[in-house]
Amino acid sequence: MLKGLNSGLSRLFALGAWLSMAGVFLIVFVNSVRRYTVGRSWAWGEELPVYLAIYGVMFGVALAYLQDRHIRFTIVTDTIPARIRAWLFALVDLSVVVIGVMLARSALMFIDSRGTREASGIVTAARRLARDTGIEWIEIFGRMAPWQFSFVLGGALLSLAAAVKLAERIGDIRAGRA
Repeated sequence: MLKGLNSGLSRLFALGAWLSMAGVFLIVFVNSVRRYTVGRSWAWGEELPVYLAIYGVMFGVALAYLQDRHIRFTIVTDTIPARIRAWLFALVDLSVVVIGVMLARSALMFIDSRGTREASGIVTAARRLARDTGIEWIEIFGRMAPWQFSFVLGGALLSLAAAVKLAERIGDIRAGRA
């Protein structure tokens, strides 16, 4: 069951990272082409890729943690017995669950205090799009809250990834595979 969950979450996190980075590439590419062919680029084309990249990083961090492919300093852990190392990694996983929850919570607090501020390069385009389409809720993308939400999502995804890794490690420890 955990392997299936890990596999499904890996695909979901990879898709989120891919979509974010594809969006970054597409916006930068089209904006560059516009700049050199039409002589002007979209004002939001400079700021939006930054926000999308943050979402991509959050998905990528969760994916790397879930696959145990993140950066780890192993100079000490490589010298200890495998069973102790497995328990140490499980303790780290538990710590990361807590850290991810704390990140998500602090990001929610940040959104609560500063989420209504305007995203300077995007606010005009969001207002215009809302006006032109008649879909008023689109204007929210001109505020910082949707872009700050990337940290809420990142904390939640990291906690989820760490919880799955923790369950896998404990299962391996109990089965004598670690």
